[in-house]
Amino acid sequence: MQEKRCHIYPCNSKTKTIPKGQLASVLQDLNREKHLVESSGISMDLNTIVEVAHPRTRGQLPVWTAGDAWLAGGTWLFSEPQVHLTRLIDLSDFKWPALAIGDTGLTIAATCTVAQLDALACPPEWIAAPLIDQCCRAFLASFKVWKTATVGGNLCMSLPAGPMIALTAALDGVCTIWKADGSAQTIGVADFVIGNQSNVLTPGDLLRQIDIPIAALKRRSAFRQISLTPVGRSAALLIGSVGGDGAMTLTVTASTVRPVRLCFAEIPQPKELHEAIQLRIPDALYHNDVHGKPEWRKHMTLRLAQEIRAELQGAALP
Repeated sequence: MQEKRCHIYPCNSKTKTIPKGQLASVLQDLNREKHLVESSGISMDLNTIVEVAHPRTRGQLPVWTAGDAWLAGGTWLFSEPQVHLTRLIDLSDFKWPALAIGDTGLTIAATCTVAQLDALACPPEWIAAPLIDQCCRAFLASFKVWKTATVGGNLCMSLPAGPMIALTAALDGVCTIWKADGSAQTIGVADFVIGNQSNVLTPGDLLRQIDIPIAALKRRSAFRQISLTPVGRSAALLIGSVGGDGAMTLTVTASTVRPVRLCFAEIPQPKELHEAIQLRIPDALYHNDVHGKPEWRKHMTLRLAQEIRAELQGAALP
């Protein structure tokens, strides 16, 4: 995520009064959170917060109300004023294991930091593992933010350029959502994000984890990313992969407002790939901001897709 220096807003008449008995506790909580975020090099001033909740289990989660916000890494939350917020629900006391390798694949907690994911020692048979390093380095962020920003936060921000979205969508990631009504929902990452800064979460929903199936981690992969400037935000980030059966999947992110996945029974010919992209990604789906115009993003998507196809085709030759 891009670092921002927040504006300092003076207290105003809309700031709620904190009961005398709660003042010390609230100040202690805010000082702890301020130290956490300032240690990552980001300023903060959330002067409307009157409570910080610290649930340790799902049963201890408070009833969600207007003015609430989840707090994990906080790199965006504390980067600018949030005058509509009055309570933070700190997820750190859940103490979820950041990463867990099992027989069925990899589980990534929503609170896993980018630095923790990057440091993961993957089994040698996970030949798609280089994608982790490549996507972590696609962040427009310093190493200090890496140590604080979370994988779940990147998904929930749902920015087109979110590299954790690209990584987990390309690896067939499945999100587990704790619904506000006490139930649970699973949904693919590619369907979790539905637009620029838009996803399927409703108020009170909490992203718990992302599961990556082992089959996806064993696929051959190819990665391409481009920005307008050498260290700029991704304007197109594409990942292609081929499984043992020869089927190819291409995941398009950053150039589009939401992830787009194209699946082929085998590595397509150049014309087939070009036509598939033209058909599946209408012009209106390409993102438009200062980091790239839609026409250029479309051009680069078509170009990078062909580079990925050629790389995977070349690796498949005897």
